[in-house]
Amino acid sequence: MKGILLVNLGSPDSPEPKDVKKYLGEFLMDERVIDIPLVARTALVKGIILNTRPKQSAAAYKKIWWEEGSPLIVLSERLQNKIQKQVDVPVALAMRYGSMTIKKGLQELVNKGVDKVLLFPLYPQFAMATTETITVLADELRQQYFPNITIESVPAFYNKPDYIEVLSNSIKQHLKNKNYEHLLFSYHGVPERHIRKSDVTKSHCKIDGSCCVTPSKAHEFCYRHQCLEVTRLVAEKLQLKENTYSTSFQSRLGFDPWLQPYTDRTIERLGKQGIKNMAIVTPAFVSDCLETLEEIAMEGQEIFHEMGGENFTTIPCLNDDEAFVNLLSNWINKWASTKVETV
Repeated sequence: MKGILLVNLGSPDSPEPKDVKKYLGEFLMDERVIDIPLVARTALVKGIILNTRPKQSAAAYKKIWWEEGSPLIVLSERLQNKIQKQVDVPVALAMRYGSMTIKKGLQELVNKGVDKVLLFPLYPQFAMATTETITVLADELRQQYFPNITIESVPAFYNKPDYIEVLSNSIKQHLKNKNYEHLLFSYHGVPERHIRKSDVTKSHCKIDGSCCVTPSKAHEFCYRHQCLEVTRLVAEKLQLKENTYSTSFQSRLGFDPWLQPYTDRTIERLGKQGIKNMAIVTPAFVSDCLETLEEIAMEGQEIFHEMGGENFTTIPCLNDDEAFVNLLSNWINKWASTKVETV
């Protein structure tokens, strides 16, 4: 029997500092998120970050927290419920971090008789700190607790034509009757070293302005290339004019080089250049969360207004949009109905 496990990032159980601290501790101690030796990672996270950041992050979570709970959790549950109505196999939901664990999700499916699991990381692009950490943990859990099941993982879907169509239509719909001069595609940032570590060729990814547009098998696991491709494909689909859109990367942490240009500085630059009306979309996320609702919609807008900007339009993530639900359901039904299991 087949079953689906949707996996998103996760969230604290509440916006209180103690719960935020617990969540951040689990998240930041992941060796694929902060990929430095354990001793150094422990000193950084437990010695510094967890003594300063939880209160700040808790205040940010409180700004965006819904009555039903964490927006990311609520939106992910809505997506799960809508997909379940359109497919004939069990659909479970888990988070990489927090109390909704992948182990619980797998157990839920096993309890329903599932022995073939389609692991569905809810990330359009591959990244070491997102997709890889999910797939590696799921396999470890399978070996330790669920030896009688098989797990297949959905690859990055950033360039699938039907995904690009759904994303493009969503952007178009939310910009309908909006007067904007510039559309910014903001993706979650990662350290530059993550790009090089994910390079299967060990030589292609130089982050030099040309490697991401030069064909290579490295692109299958190159987060930067995949982000730039989403921007290019959507711009092509929407027939955006040159110089009316750009790509940036948000949410950097620490002092190491991260992917550039940075979103906050890009918003600042656009304001200084006299752009009065801008829109921003965040295609690295499928569900609105702290990084979209607070960092972009609140902090980003404040920066833009301080620089002289006037209208700042934030485009929601795909969330539980009907077209997105239909897309994922179609992929799942295709996988569930074929002996050659492909998505």
